[in-house]
Parts: sequence; structure tokens; C-alpha cells
Amino acid sequence: MSLRDDAERVLKEWSGPSGDAEQEALRLAYLDHLQSRPDGMWKACRDGHVTASALVVDPAGGRVLLTLHRKLGMWLQMGGHCEPEDATLAEAALREAREESGIAAGLTLLPGGPVRLDRHHTPCAWHLDVQYAALAPAGAEGAISDESLDLRWFGYDEVASVADASVVRLVERVRALL
Repeated sequence: MSLRDDAERVLKEWSGPSGDAEQEALRLAYLDHLQSRPDGMWKACRDGHVTASALVVDPAGGRVLLTLHRKLGMWLQMGGHCEPEDATLAEAALREAREESGIAAGLTLLPGGPVRLDRHHTPCAWHLDVQYAALAPAGAEGAISDESLDLRWFGYDEVASVADASVVRLVERVRALL
């Protein structure tokens, strides 16, 4: 199964938050995008492309790890473009979480698949982001990557003071699932 096939499978099976019409509309738009664009998974697709991200969470500490994105200058979850070696969206999200958090071992995705979808414009194109949650092992310490200006743990209630509404919604959704 190709990464594209996996993305279509994930999006067809994903039910999203109950009664959330916006999330359902995004799910259908992502599927339409993939069905109409053979290159819809890749950065080269200027009409937009599917990306994978993961919010790194320390449930015991009641905190999340955010990166100050070098190019965007915003506090965000870990994530980005899918790569040819990614077999699944989940693997892409976990790879991005490891690379950008510096937590090389012990990260595991919250069971149940993606937690949210978020469509946002970036300098390269529209990102059709499939968002997961990655649980950090106890005592995990991050390390700043080349893609980041800073990396910091924030208490759940601190996120709204540093991040945009999309990250706040992601944190709220993950908290509801924990």
C-alpha cells in the first residue's frame, strides 16, 4: 500500500469529533484533493498537499511541547511534509515529532488515529494537515532542531497565550481524548 493509499484509507475511515461539521467538510475536501491530484501528497503540488503533524504531550505533567518554527515565527506542534520513505500518515507524523522534538525514543501515537484536521496556507502552498497526538515518555527532554528557533514545554492553559487558534483547538481536542 502506498502512502497515498494509506492517506485515503485514513481519511475514509476517520470519523472525527462527533457532530463537527467543519471537520467533516475538511475530511471530504482532503479526499477530493487526493482523488483529483495524483501529486497531492507531495510538496511539489502547488495546489496544496497533505501534511502530517503530531502534538507532543506529557499527560502526567499536563503540558505540550511546541516548536517556534524558524520560517513562520510561530509556536506550533511538530509536523510537516510527507517523505517518500513514509509508509503511512501515522509514521510521517511520528517521524516529524521525533525530528523536530529531539525526543529520539519513546514517543508513541495516541491510539485511534488522527485527532483533528487543519487546512492552513504556508509560503509553499496550502497544507492539508492530518494531526495526531504523540505521547512523550516520562522525563522526556527535547532538543532544538534545524527547523526551530526554540522548543519549549507549555502547560495546557498556557498555550492560548503563545499559539494561534489552530494549535489551541488541537490541544483542546487532545485533552478531551486523554
